[in-house]
Amino acid sequence: MTTPSQVDLDPGRDYPLAARRPELLKTPTGKRLDDLTMEAVLAGDVAAEDLRIAPETLRLQAQIADRMGRPQLAQNFRRAAELTALPDELVLSFYNALRPRASTKQQLTAIADELESKYSATLCAALVREAADVYERRDILAPGKGTR
Repeated sequence: MTTPSQVDLDPGRDYPLAARRPELLKTPTGKRLDDLTMEAVLAGDVAAEDLRIAPETLRLQAQIADRMGRPQLAQNFRRAAELTALPDELVLSFYNALRPRASTKQQLTAIADELESKYSATLCAALVREAADVYERRDILAPGKGTR
């Protein structure tokens, strides 16, 4: 059986996915797009989790972006796919920690380690480590341990 990430997408033929390849898109709970109707909402058959984007959908969008020559956008979609495994509050706390002068290098490294070890979010971990190095070079880490 072919999984959505194994599908060879052609941007000209398949994009936008919701209109041209809806059979590839499912909610995190496995519902198809055509299962998300007003009737289903009123009947209580659609939960909040059904309205979130699934990591596989983001990976498909990354494939489209790659094929369109937009590698940075593709990487953003892949990182977003990793973040779907994290609780919203944690994503927000990491976002705030990445603000200039909000964290020490050790704090950012600890975030990267947690992303990698606890959530297998290797792309996001690499981005946080890169940010820590850049912040150190630009002298925009928080005062304290780990700064120059």
